Formats: sequence, C-alpha cells, structure tokens
Amino acid sequence: MSAADNRDRSGSLHSDEKDVGYPIQHQTLSKDTTQDPESNQISEDIDAGFDTAEVKRVRRKVDRRLLPILGALYSIALIDRTNLSAARIAGAGVELRLTAGTNYSIPLLMFFVPYILLEMPSNLLLRKIGAAKQLSFIAFCWGIVMIGQGFVKSWQQLTVTRALVGAFEAGFFPACVWLISTWYVRRESQVRMSAFYLISVGISGFSNIIAYAMSLIRVSDRTFRGWRWIFILEGLATVVLAVIAYFVILDFPDKAAEKGFLTIAERDMILTRIQRDRGDAKPDALTWAKAGKYATDIKVWLYGLMFMCTTMPTYAFAYFLPVILRGLGYSIRDSFLLGAAPYVVAMVGAFGSAVIADRYVIRMPLLIVQCLLTIAGLGMLFVRTNRQVQLAGAFLGVWGANANIPFVLNFSQNNVAGQSKKSFTSVIVIMFGGIGGIFASLAFNEKDAPLYRKGLYATLACQAFNVLCGVGFTLYFLSANKKIRAGRKVVDDRPGFTYVI
Repeated sequence: MSAADNRDRSGSLHSDEKDVGYPIQHQTLSKDTTQDPESNQISEDIDAGFDTAEVKRVRRKVDRRLLPILGALYSIALIDRTNLSAARIAGAGVELRLTAGTNYSIPLLMFFVPYILLEMPSNLLLRKIGAAKQLSFIAFCWGIVMIGQGFVKSWQQLTVTRALVGAFEAGFFPACVWLISTWYVRRESQVRMSAFYLISVGISGFSNIIAYAMSLIRVSDRTFRGWRWIFILEGLATVVLAVIAYFVILDFPDKAAEKGFLTIAERDMILTRIQRDRGDAKPDALTWAKAGKYATDIKVWLYGLMFMCTTMPTYAFAYFLPVILRGLGYSIRDSFLLGAAPYVVAMVGAFGSAVIADRYVIRMPLLIVQCLLTIAGLGMLFVRTNRQVQLAGAFLGVWGANANIPFVLNFSQNNVAGQSKKSFTSVIVIMFGGIGGIFASLAFNEKDAPLYRKGLYATLACQAFNVLCGVGFTLYFLSANKKIRAGRKVVDDRPGFTYVI
C-alpha cells in the first residue's frame, strides 16, 4: 500500500501507520463517543465516511465466523467442568464415594487451582502463538483428559483429572473475552459478548438431559456403569470440536486480512471504527511489565470481585441444582429434565437485556436489576412448604446470575482502553471468577443438603455486594465523565475516552 493510499482527507500520513502497516483514521476520540446515544453522536463519529449497509455486512460476516465456534467450544467447556453433578446422581456418587465428607467438594475445588494460576501465562502467549492454534490445542487436550475421566476408579483419581481439565481450560475463557472485545466497538459489544456466552448457556443447559441419556447406556461389563459415558462421550465431542476450531477460529482483526478472511478495505474499516471508538486498534501485546502497571488500578480488582460474586451463584446452580431438585422430591429423571429448563429461560431473558443494553448504551442499571432477580430467586428457594415456589426461584436465580456473567465481563472491557490492558483485565476478572467457583464448592457443604442454606446465604451476600459496587461505580463514572468532557481528566492515556455506565 502506497503512502498516498495511507493519507487521510487532509493529506497527512498518520504516524501509527508506519508501525502497523494500515491506515487508522481520526485518531482523536470524540468526547461523547458512548455516553449520549440519543444524540446519535456515536454513529456520526464512528461510522463517518462508511456506508451503513457495508458496516452491517462486515459485522455480520465477523459474527457468523467468530461467535458460534467460540460459543460452542465454551459450552463444551462448561459441560466438561460441571457434568460432575450429573454423573454423581447417575451413579458416580455411590461408586466413587462422593457423598462421604468432602469427597465431592475437593474434586470441584481442585479444578480451580490450576485454572486460576495459569490464566495469565496463557494470555501472554496468545498473540505470539495465534488464537486458532492456541485455543484449539488446549480444547483438544482437555477433551482427552475428559475421556480419561470416564475410567477413574476413585475420587482421588477423579480429583487429579479435574485439576488437569482446569489447567487446560485456564487459557480459554479470558482469551475469548479479549478476542471478542478487539473486534467490536463498545456500543455493539454487549450483544456479542452475551451471544457468545448464552450460546454456551443454552447448549450446556441441556447437558443434564444429554447426561441422563448417556447414563442409560449399558454394556455387557457390569462394572462399567452408565455414568462413565457422560465423561467419555462429552470428551470425544470436545476433541472433534477442537479439530474443527483450528480451521474456523479468527485471529485478531489486524491479522484477518493476512489469513484471507477479510479484504484490506474491510480490515481497515473495522480498525478505523475501533480507533475512533476507544483508540486501541493498534496491536499492543501484554507483558509482565505492563501487567505490573495495570495491577495498580483498583477498578480492575473491583471488576474481579464483582465477577467472583457473579460466578459464585452460576457455579452453585450448575453443581447443585440437580441435587437440590432431587432433594425437593423430584425423581432422578425429572431432576435432569427440570435442570435444563431454567437455562433456556435465562438464555432468552439475558439476550433481551443485552439488546436493550446496546440499544441505549447502558450497562450498570441492567446489571443491578439482574442482581435483584438473583436475590429474589434465592429467597424463593428458602421456602420449605411450596415446591412450585422453590422451582420458580430456581428459574429466576439461574436467569439473573447467568445474565450478569456477560454483563460484568463486557462492563470491565468497555471501561479500560488498550489491548494489553483489556487482556490483563480479562485475566484478573476471570481469575476471580475461578475463586467464585472455589467459593461455591466450599459454601455448599454436604451436611447442609438438600437445601444448602449456608450456601444460599453466602450467595445472597455476593449479590448484595454487587448491587453496592454497581451503585458506587455509577456515581464515580458519572463524576469522572464530567471531568473528562471538561478536559480535566484522561483515562488510560487516551484523551476523550469516557466510561460506559
């Protein structure tokens, strides 16, 4: 591409083009890029000079290629990490003695130890190795381990395999969040983040039904009971999907033209819109030095704590909903079948709130409402005399908790600038999500079955924290945005970058 091709309308060559090899127009961010949707300022700034139909066409092209494969892989990841509850009531609980003491909680907990520790190293390697290669490889590896999990003979062996699955899955979710955030401007991101996550929720919601069908498989060897097929067949599905993912997953947008997915003009349009929106289209690899700098930002840690308090109820429902339903008097079959229905409702409701969030460019008000939904649902589970009320509470709780997963993720990504800081933030936030899983594993103890009241109290406290934190962020960001527009504050060295509330 010639220098003449790289000049903007004034004829000057942008300095960043020499570094990255493509034109990035309109380097200065608008002061009202995201905060005034009714004025239509976002469209005027971000899409100026582009054909609206062409923008939509390219965006749909990216949607179709990026979101389904990541959503499908993450759905398998969710199934693989949470199918222990299904295996337990299908026979593993008796055969592996999971109902004794902490024999069930320890395998649940050990998944999260390597999961938390290995997230940062994995994200540091992502740009160097490439998204398709790295994500497909780690998915292939955890699929192999899942197959092996179908042959364990004791809860101790199960604990080892759970730790290995956690080690391989560690790099997947934060990489997906970072990768998706680099492809879309902020006003488009909530729907895409929710679509990615809700694809996985919808598919994994049916995992209990699938697991029930697998548990009915019988072979001539009576020692090889049906619960083992839950792990073996789901592991095989993971391996097959990982092979497909190698050929389908997109890399970062600046590399998309090199791989032949986008034309040069399509790539430049995507990168220009991103640059106008938040000023971070230029590749910016995460290093340990940058990570140390970003670690001083208290907001990143608060995002993490909010995500911990959000994942805690989702893991609790995933691990214990079939057990709770069984304790309410439902049969094994009905516990499996009813366990899927709340996730279908959650998928529909959460996607609706995501559409509203992007349409009006709001995040925190809806996040708080969904926390209140979770609180209401958990409160209904405390009712002891009406099983229908308890079941309705499970629907509300699963809806509110799962809807807030993509909301917290997207809220944290929307409010930091720079690819390396986005990468760091995704690692910290999802690391705390793993802590939420540990919290859920410990808070719901066998001696508290079948309603696990202590765990429910802990989950209620987490939601209350998120509401208070959400109110605090709202007040702080409103004040900060006034200072930014007055020229008295700059966020992440990007003048004009405003917070999304």
